[in-house]
Amino acid sequence: MGWRSGVAADPGLLSARLALGWLIGGEWRFHPARFLTTAVAIAVGVALGFAVHLVNGSALASFDGAVRGVNGAAELSVRATSPLGIDERIYPRVARAAGVADASPVVRMDARIGTARLTLLGIDVIRAGVVTPSLVGLPPRGPDTGNDAVFDEASLFLSRAALSTVGATVGDRLTVTANGRAVQLRIAGTLPAADADAAIGVMDIAAAQWRFGRLGRIDRIDLTLSDRQAAEADLARLLPADAILSTAEARGAQGSALSRAYRVNLDMLALVALLTGGFLVYSTQSLSVARRQRAFALLRTLGMPRGGVIAAVVVEGMVIGIVGALAGLAVGYGLAWGALHWFGGDLGAGYFGGTAPRVIFQPAAAAGFFGLGLLAAVLGSAIPARAAARAAPAAALKNSGDVLDPRRPVAWWPGAVLLIAGGAAALLPAVSGLPLFGFTGMALMLAGGVAGVPWFARTLMAPLARRSWSSVPVQLAIRHLHGAPGEAATALCGIVASTALMIAMATMVTSFRGAVDTWLGQVLGADLYLRANAGASFDPATRARLSATPGVAHLAFSRQLPLTIAADRPPISLIARPERGGRDPLLLLIDRAPPLPASALLVWVSEPTQRLYGWDPGETITLPIAGRTRFTVAGIWRDYGRQAGAVLVDEADYQRLTGDDGRDEVSAMLRPGSDAVAIGEAMVARLPASLRGQVEVTQPATLRRLALTLFDRSFAVTYLLEAVAILVGLAGVAATMSAQTIAREREFGMLRHLGLTRRQLSAMLATEGAMVGLTGALAGIGLGLLLAQVLIHVINPQSFNWTMTTLVPIGTLLGVAAALNGAAAVTAVLAGRRATARDAVQSVREDW
Repeated sequence: MGWRSGVAADPGLLSARLALGWLIGGEWRFHPARFLTTAVAIAVGVALGFAVHLVNGSALASFDGAVRGVNGAAELSVRATSPLGIDERIYPRVARAAGVADASPVVRMDARIGTARLTLLGIDVIRAGVVTPSLVGLPPRGPDTGNDAVFDEASLFLSRAALSTVGATVGDRLTVTANGRAVQLRIAGTLPAADADAAIGVMDIAAAQWRFGRLGRIDRIDLTLSDRQAAEADLARLLPADAILSTAEARGAQGSALSRAYRVNLDMLALVALLTGGFLVYSTQSLSVARRQRAFALLRTLGMPRGGVIAAVVVEGMVIGIVGALAGLAVGYGLAWGALHWFGGDLGAGYFGGTAPRVIFQPAAAAGFFGLGLLAAVLGSAIPARAAARAAPAAALKNSGDVLDPRRPVAWWPGAVLLIAGGAAALLPAVSGLPLFGFTGMALMLAGGVAGVPWFARTLMAPLARRSWSSVPVQLAIRHLHGAPGEAATALCGIVASTALMIAMATMVTSFRGAVDTWLGQVLGADLYLRANAGASFDPATRARLSATPGVAHLAFSRQLPLTIAADRPPISLIARPERGGRDPLLLLIDRAPPLPASALLVWVSEPTQRLYGWDPGETITLPIAGRTRFTVAGIWRDYGRQAGAVLVDEADYQRLTGDDGRDEVSAMLRPGSDAVAIGEAMVARLPASLRGQVEVTQPATLRRLALTLFDRSFAVTYLLEAVAILVGLAGVAATMSAQTIAREREFGMLRHLGLTRRQLSAMLATEGAMVGLTGALAGIGLGLLLAQVLIHVINPQSFNWTMTTLVPIGTLLGVAAALNGAAAVTAVLAGRRATARDAVQSVREDW
């Protein structure tokens, strides 16, 4: 008696228990698929975002570790702007500069041991022991045994990663190839503190200069400081033009800058996938709330306040969000492990070659993505909950479905305003080199497209609704969709969002791949290509022998070196090849300078270089080549191969300025009827014995296939996001059409009373489903093509500094439209069988 009176005295408590126990618990028991679908949608978004974040963070940590391993722990470094190095006579001046406590010269070369790649360093052991002790090798017997192997010209010390890669042990003798020379060295020990991910070899600097042809040149000077401010000021005054000051922070920024845009784009696309999951939650919850409108109205008449209705639905969303977010974190960790294991830290994009990162769990990121997943689910539930709470209980007890008068126009301006705002945001410039406003514009345009679906559905159905159809099921289907555009919009919300995302990505990737494919066909104009690796080069005598190869009509030699313009930016590529007057037909100019003086020293800059550094045709620029040489920009050329930028100078100007007569690339035009494979073998046979193992011979078809394979690998994650978008869209079709059909059980009972058969009801539902799918496909495709323009013409240029024209993937568009139509029709029919299976009298009994 006391319990009963307590409950009766607190009707709010009774209402809350009824809401949670009956509405939520009962709904989960009778419609588990709906909750499972929405939880999976949240889990997918969280999993993709968390996985991409883990992969990016783990790869960067591994890359930074490798950079620290190569650079030691110097506070400040003086670095050469190119692999040509700097004159070693600068070392005493740097060591005596104000604020410098100690200085250690270093020679750095890219090297090979067999097929294994590593960084070879030559150091002054005594100086490095003070400045960068992690680079000083330890003989097997330890540092205190008096062993002088560290000074032996034939000794090499390898990091643990290098030993593992090479597959050698201490004491082995092996051949090291660097700077075009092969030298026999003995592994005398290991590096004690080098990062495990850094493949490094260290030897005495004098031996490295002598045996690898680097006499008089060094690549950097590592410093410890007593007064950093004084040191930076004094060094800036005395450094030559081909040297630059570099801090640990600048080196880290330089290493991550190249992949930053790629990483941010993946993060943003993953978040958009999470946003799409939120739309699907909204769609499913809206239909669930509409179906339970009478139950909510009954609770309201029993005393439940509006806040109780909102709380009940939001609690549902919270549970969905918690389950989906937790599952997403677990799946995301697994995806990150698999991605690092099979694709590497760059997800196949080629940014972090040579590193083998391990998954590093990030608690803050996990909490953040859990919160985002929960927020998406709660917001997707709160909006329809508020709509249910605002409904008058008396009217809601007798009403179901969309209450919009078919004669009343649907507002179009909310969608238009959001679309215009999104377009305006997309036109804003990048922030710190990142297209943040571009992604903001995409989000606004996505919201605008979804908001405009009711108007689009009414407009699309209006001509059909005015016609008289001989088929009663078709007539009923069209009239229902025309009279209930809000209901259709709710069903289409997740479909339109996921389809638009998928179409936008597919169009961007198709356009990008088509542009790269066309560009490769234009620039790969030779019959055969030779490239020297590991710092090797073709000297004048070797070039003469290659030119005399039978069957060769013409050879073009070129030199390509990295050139550092700014310490915190990735190096650009300096290319030297015959270019005086711009006669090279392979140079695809997209802009030219006006006529220039004959005395001008010309340079051609790539499109990414122009966007990064603002170098326009006709402008005079200074490059750190043979000091600080002034060049005039003769034109801008299209280049999809070097994201960090490239400059091209005539090889005669390059050799005159630098004195470097080496060339590392050869393009060969062959006589008609020649066998490219046989001529390639003959050219290799004419090389010096020390050079043959360092030269790769390829044909244009092979290069083109390799380039497109690398392109596809770099967009593998984008393809995955496309597939996920399709699956989310089809799941949205299934969930929303099923929920919408089940909610109309009483309507179907009334139609049965009026004479419609179950077969006619199935035909009506199939027609409705197909038309809903078609509406969603058309809206999603149109919105996706609009979003694709932002991706292609805003986000891609701001991220990667490349421009391209739009290529529409017609096959993909038709396939998506067919899939959505079929999925919607089949789902509606299957759900309709359940809704029409009951007796007509039982279906409408609540109306009596």
